[in-house]
Amino acid sequence: MARLTGTQPVATRCWGCAATAFLLLLLTVQAAQKADLSGDGAAATINHSLMLLQRLQELLQNGNGSDTVLRVRTAASDEAKVFHTHQLLLSLQSEVFESLLHNQSVITLHEPPETAVLFEKFIRYLYCGGVSILLHQAIPMHQLASKYRVWGLQRGMADYMKTHLASESSQGHVVGWYHYAVRIGDTALQESCLQFLAWNLSAVLGSAEWGSVSVELLLLLLERSDLVLHSELELYTAVESWLSRRQPEDPVAARVLRAIRYPMITPSQLFRLQTQSVVLARHYGAVQDLLFQAFQFHAASPLHFAKYFDVNCSMFLPRNYLAPSWGSQWVINNPARDDRSTSFQTQLGPSSHDAGKRVTWNVLFSPRWLPVSLRPVYSDTVSGAVQPVRIEDGRPRLVITPAMSSPDFAGVSFQKTVLVGVRQQGRVLVKHAYSFHQSSDEVSDFLAHADLQKRASEYLIDNSLHLHIIIKPVYHSLIKVKK
Repeated sequence: MARLTGTQPVATRCWGCAATAFLLLLLTVQAAQKADLSGDGAAATINHSLMLLQRLQELLQNGNGSDTVLRVRTAASDEAKVFHTHQLLLSLQSEVFESLLHNQSVITLHEPPETAVLFEKFIRYLYCGGVSILLHQAIPMHQLASKYRVWGLQRGMADYMKTHLASESSQGHVVGWYHYAVRIGDTALQESCLQFLAWNLSAVLGSAEWGSVSVELLLLLLERSDLVLHSELELYTAVESWLSRRQPEDPVAARVLRAIRYPMITPSQLFRLQTQSVVLARHYGAVQDLLFQAFQFHAASPLHFAKYFDVNCSMFLPRNYLAPSWGSQWVINNPARDDRSTSFQTQLGPSSHDAGKRVTWNVLFSPRWLPVSLRPVYSDTVSGAVQPVRIEDGRPRLVITPAMSSPDFAGVSFQKTVLVGVRQQGRVLVKHAYSFHQSSDEVSDFLAHADLQKRASEYLIDNSLHLHIIIKPVYHSLIKVKK
């Protein structure tokens, strides 16, 4: 808490507090409006709230009728910023100011530079109920709102951060917002940041903010299977860069390197890492067993390997890789027009034993599929009559099926993930991800709330639906043999 000092009250001006007069005027107008609307005559509302807000802003700017002085000081400067304010308005918005201004009219507030520079914006919010904000100002403004217990502004800043994760900034901001959310215990903001980072990790790996990722956040990301990135090798390269820059203690480096899913990297790439990676050479002893296991995984048939190793653990589970061997991008122009279909091929499995085997997938998209309960039925009472069905009664449908079955599928199941790209703040990012397993060919809730009829729909980019379909082959044990 900042240090606060005060003095005894000073004489107020004889013509009274202008702020009180404005608030009384507002209450009078509201009461008159209720009285008008309750009468028998034609109801009408006369709204001069904008004029009132303008007068309140002028009140702060000119200091008319001021009965309170705030002096804001920082440790980096000998000068103090002075604000001539009104006790009633400050006390109405902040219980902290209500307590501080009890029997005091001059208060000195000590703020760090990053919040002191925004104090004028903060005070203006207390008068006018609105504030303009930039990305780099979000955390210090939230700190001011929390410190002085201005709950409306605090909630507003948290909502601002959740809705501006996709905004582009030179240094990045989502990682910093996540760390701040952890410090203040805002679990909703933490989860929003974490999900954004997971689904758009490739964009973060190449940005300036990657180096500011904490050990805790890095480990949280590495344990997730829903990371969206080009390949596991891309993730290893980014982790190697992070380790080289941060130089953590050996136990920390070992935990990070052991979270890489080496079986998802091809043998030729693993050999190259062993000979060229300085980080891997330094910590080779910490991951030697995982590398040896990865080579065994690629050398043996998956069915044979599964007899001796638990292939159901995360080490053998692919993430959401964007490389062509794992799926395909599909851009559907004018998606509300009619049904569409496409097909593509993926590698049967991540093991090199299955590298030459391909699975063909057929995909059907319908913008207005109708559930059975809503399909037209014929009526016996009127010959040939059909119940009317509206286009909006249908919903988007996506069905993904293998073109054929094969004995090679034994021991392999397929998890399907559909990414929906949207344009946010001028950037194309992943905002929606739908996953379903082999037991179902259809995404049950696919774009359930999307309105594809509107050209301005948030799910469309230039009136096109941008999908990326990922097939994640998962090996499972058919026969378990003790080692």
